Amino acid sequence: MKKSVIILLIVNSLLLSQVNIIRDKNISSMIEQISSKNLENYVRQLVEFKTRHTLSTRSKTNEGIGAACNWVMSKFQEFAKSSNGRLKAKLDSFYVDPDGRRITRKVLLTNPMAILKGSDPSDNRIFIVGGHIDSRASEANDSTSIAPGANDDASGVAAVIELARIMSQHEFPATIIFVAFSGEEQGLYGAAHLAKKAKDENWNLVAMLNNDMIGNSFSNETYLKDNMQVRVFSEGIPFYESDEMKTLRQQTNQENDSKSRQLARYIKEIGERYVDQIEVKLVYRNDRFLRGGDHTPFNRQGFTAIRFCEMNENYDHQHQNIRDENGIKFGDLPEFVDFEYARKITAINLAVLANLALSPLEPINVGIEVKNVTNLSTLKWETPQNRKPKGYYVLIRETFYPFWQKKIYTEQTQITLPYSKDNFFFAVQSVDEFGHESLPVWPKPIR
Repeated sequence: MKKSVIILLIVNSLLLSQVNIIRDKNISSMIEQISSKNLENYVRQLVEFKTRHTLSTRSKTNEGIGAACNWVMSKFQEFAKSSNGRLKAKLDSFYVDPDGRRITRKVLLTNPMAILKGSDPSDNRIFIVGGHIDSRASEANDSTSIAPGANDDASGVAAVIELARIMSQHEFPATIIFVAFSGEEQGLYGAAHLAKKAKDENWNLVAMLNNDMIGNSFSNETYLKDNMQVRVFSEGIPFYESDEMKTLRQQTNQENDSKSRQLARYIKEIGERYVDQIEVKLVYRNDRFLRGGDHTPFNRQGFTAIRFCEMNENYDHQHQNIRDENGIKFGDLPEFVDFEYARKITAINLAVLANLALSPLEPINVGIEVKNVTNLSTLKWETPQNRKPKGYYVLIRETFYPFWQKKIYTEQTQITLPYSKDNFFFAVQSVDEFGHESLPVWPKPIR
């Protein structure tokens, strides 16, 4: 068997080890184009609509959710004109009936979307990046009070707009969809609509990135200032789990290795590879305690999805009527958004989306031999369809470790390693000649 080259990409921070970081210059060039000033301009424009509440007016041209959706659509159309036909903008609209809770009347919801069609007709992979366009004040059903929603979640929508602007100027083999979800504050309705459509139409949706509140760097109560860390939330045991998935999880101790958690680890590696002065913190839960976001409906439909969120939230500026009280200014206003922080998180999104959309397909039928009791571990897989990868990385980590510790490169489709499957976890990913890696695939037992 051909000898493999061991590349240490992730090391214990306490060890003084040298790590070679190789960046695709084209991805780095795209990241350099992300502008914190653009993000600020987008946020301030969204704030100008006074409220973007789900039940607010749709008839006015300069106020309410209807005007806000039309403005985002106009930005997508602007980018489409200069994309050489790659980008298509659309309004995906649907009605929601009263739910007796936060939807008090039948209402039309709209998800502004931009679809960057993949350049390879044989590659049907889809990647979604989104944030929610609606906002709210202190009372969940208050559709008339000013609700600027600068951070929650104009910051996420601004990131989506900026990503569409830059990435539409480039070709990717796979398709990327940029979306501003409606109805998040009323019950994740816009995301649930698109997730159901993806499931019903059998989309090959590989990953969904949700950006919800990515601009606050100062917490109330604890007074923490931090624009150098970002949280990525990912589900452990999947919301949607078939009997076959449950059996595999129980047999192989996969509780910490759902597809969404593999995506989260991927984000940490790729994000920190390309974006300086920020650390991706993996939070091993689907979302904040007892809360959720627009990635959750995708998880419930069985898709791989995660949430980006600022490291520390400020509840003086979240879901608050604008007011001054006891010397404290309440309200989700642009003056409280750290746009350089939002730029870095937007850059992580771009690095991950570009690396994934350029990568080969995942290896198929990945397995680990279990027919004999041995201290060696043999993994086997098959070459994916479409274009053949340059090679593969076999990922290794100790069972207690939060992310992959070693990546072993091979151009074969089988490898035997001196690591006991009792003490280590494994996964396999495809890689092309430029270093773009697919998501890792967890091995099934080969009996």
